[in-house]
Amino acid sequence: MNITSKFLIAISTLVLTNKAFGQTQDSVARKIIAAAANKFAEARTLNFEFVGSGPYNFTSKLQDGTKLPDGRTTKWTQFKADANINFIKTNSWIIGTQLNYRMTSIDGALNEPLAATPSMLNGNFQYFQGALNVTRITRLFGKTAVLIGSASMDASDRKFERFRGLFGGTLMLKADAQTKMSVGFVVNIDPSSQLPALPIFTYEHHFDNNLVIDVTLPKSIFLRKQVFQRGRVSIGSEFDRTSFYLYNLDKSGKTFEFNQVDLNNGIVYEHLLYNYFILTLKGGLKTSLSPRTFDRNGSYRDPVWEASVKPSAYFNIGISFNPFARKKQ
Repeated sequence: MNITSKFLIAISTLVLTNKAFGQTQDSVARKIIAAAANKFAEARTLNFEFVGSGPYNFTSKLQDGTKLPDGRTTKWTQFKADANINFIKTNSWIIGTQLNYRMTSIDGALNEPLAATPSMLNGNFQYFQGALNVTRITRLFGKTAVLIGSASMDASDRKFERFRGLFGGTLMLKADAQTKMSVGFVVNIDPSSQLPALPIFTYEHHFDNNLVIDVTLPKSIFLRKQVFQRGRVSIGSEFDRTSFYLYNLDKSGKTFEFNQVDLNNGIVYEHLLYNYFILTLKGGLKTSLSPRTFDRNGSYRDPVWEASVKPSAYFNIGISFNPFARKKQ
């Protein structure tokens, strides 16, 4: 997950949190369910995931418009490890770090191999990213406002590559026992970003039947329901991003960056284990949007290779550890 997505998660966690704005329950059973729900925070202290995708076909072309033969990817897997650690946390300030690791494994080939076929179609690719985040919680126009700035650096297993930054904020428009809503923006200081600036909209509404609509645009839309007191089922869609660096694609010696945005549609089940661990299972249909490779010193909008990918099935299994989750009341 890239820093922009982490930013959106952090924003939604802050402005939609029950801890910040309170929520009244009228029975012991509902209090137990609500206590479990509080522990399903999106930004988790430690998180480990394994993601797999079914085989899929693709077409591709080079920078000059030359179409390459059709191809097929027979393997796409990814291991993820994330850490979210706050050093300072007060009523007005939160200062912390995010550390991310990705190992992406791909096996693919063109149906009619060419000598000039990019080596990116096969291999194991490692990606590291670290960020320092500063969050300010304040009042603006009589409403709660959350401002965030982030400076990050990423690397491959060979060397450090790029410094990035972003800043943004949201303004809480409504916050009561049933509905929370905010609007805001985020600005990326990153040439590999598809959009330099994005609007943000978050919305959470609790229905009487324990259903919750949870919207964090442009990140995700989910309909959620607490089940079995310690579980949660979600149905909806979310965006994810895969990025890593490539070397020796040609004789120029340049470094290239691969970037792919995935739209994952499906179902998610999360289960609280021993109050601080969360088991997560996901599955559904993945659609990859504009996979492309571009010069590291160039722009995402000027790719040297880009593809069109057919949808494929995906699955995800993960375990998270939240040592600072609130205990049940």
